[in-house]
Amino acid sequence: MSELNVVAISEAKLPLDPFVARHLIAGSWRDSCSGETFERTSPSHGALVTRAAKGNAQDVDAALQAARAAFDDNAWRSTSGKDRATLLLKVADLIDRDREKIALLETLESGKPISQARAEIEGAADIWRYAASLARNIHGESHNSLGDDFLGLVLKEPIGVVSIITPWNFPFLIVSQKLPFALAAGCTVVIKPSEMTPATTVVLGELLIEAGCPAGVVNIVLGYGDPVGIAMTTDKRVDMVTFTGSTAVGKGIVKAASGTLKKVSLELGGKNPQVIFPDADLDSAVDAVAFGVYFNAGECCNSGSRIIVHEDIVEEFIARTVSLSKDVPFGDPLDPSTKVGAIITPDHQQKIDAYVQQAGQDGADIRLGGGPLQVPGLSGQFYKPTVISNVKAEMPIAREEVFGPVLSVLTFKTLDEAIALVNDADYGLSAGVWSENVHTCLEFARKAQAGTVWTNTWMDGFAELPFGGVKESGQGRELGKYGVEEFLEAKTVTMRIGRTRAPWVETRTK
Repeated sequence: MSELNVVAISEAKLPLDPFVARHLIAGSWRDSCSGETFERTSPSHGALVTRAAKGNAQDVDAALQAARAAFDDNAWRSTSGKDRATLLLKVADLIDRDREKIALLETLESGKPISQARAEIEGAADIWRYAASLARNIHGESHNSLGDDFLGLVLKEPIGVVSIITPWNFPFLIVSQKLPFALAAGCTVVIKPSEMTPATTVVLGELLIEAGCPAGVVNIVLGYGDPVGIAMTTDKRVDMVTFTGSTAVGKGIVKAASGTLKKVSLELGGKNPQVIFPDADLDSAVDAVAFGVYFNAGECCNSGSRIIVHEDIVEEFIARTVSLSKDVPFGDPLDPSTKVGAIITPDHQQKIDAYVQQAGQDGADIRLGGGPLQVPGLSGQFYKPTVISNVKAEMPIAREEVFGPVLSVLTFKTLDEAIALVNDADYGLSAGVWSENVHTCLEFARKAQAGTVWTNTWMDGFAELPFGGVKESGQGRELGKYGVEEFLEAKTVTMRIGRTRAPWVETRTK
């Protein structure tokens, strides 16, 4: 489609040999007990990029045994905050050193643009450094107002062995939103990355070993949700599961973990609205909307895919958004100028297109795109930038997570109507408001049912600020001081001072 900005194949060369990924168990790299492997083909170039060990229940058993032993022998959890922080800082430095290697692997496996992969790895290193600062500041409480006879203490202790299950869309960043906080708290872990993007987690394991992480503290098992993920969520040796992915899988994990009542932390899907008021700075809003829906090809839990625009400005907004969308560079993710790369799998591309075609059949107007995109020289799957107007709140495309570069536009008349549309969703991950009126922004921020509210911006993130959702977008929080609190248990210690307790049973005199 000539009117779109398509980046053809770049001159960057693919690696001659695939990356070989194995399990990390008890400090050593291992093939699967079964000897089986699986392969990952680049969604953009169609080339074999990774050959990985295919884990099973035996491999999970060995990893959990190592993690349980490493926690129970008390060596890691009794390590000082200073020493934990030192390890995390070393890992951050090694991530910076190997940024290009990690970014290339992530681009080849996920199809995301190399420039965005580089930024993601840089952001991950910053999170490791922030988690290191928290490691030195974990503390409990003392209660000195319980009367002369008592002193109360609240200790913060690591929860234990943690199963970390991560998705394919931001594989290195999301493991870095979990792992360093678990380590800062003194936990030991078993990690399962997505079978579609295992390589960068394996590289992180290499960096942890180089930094001096004790054997068994961090273990990695590669493979599929069944059987690897299931074993990691049901085993009694696991004290906590932290998962990022779809809401449907998250609900399954809660059910699977309920048999042992282990703690579960979930960061799940979103159908994230941005509300555009008539007094908004439209230049900034349109640019942020384009960023929000096309970043990472829309394969993002925070994708701003549901835009709610005041009816007085909706046609101008759509015209500007369509025009700007045509300028967004789609194509070869190895070209630094590309901003939107490939869709993760052919099946997912078909799912995206099914939502778009259904919207058209339901009466919505496809104003731009609406189908696969052919990129010269590449055999992978790409999808056109798509803008859909005349969307009604009850349509699936307005309610369900499409996870692609597809923008749905709804309209409103009043603030109350806008907030009602925002909250009329099963999800509650993030929401945004665009207005020059601070009172409008504050009222929106208070009434929107979302874990994060952005005002006059979209998807800015900081390691200091917590991230997570409400309703079916999850439970628990990552990042900020809350990120380490997720991995800590509170223990109460009540101390009687002196022998002041009156006897409960009086001794009978003879």
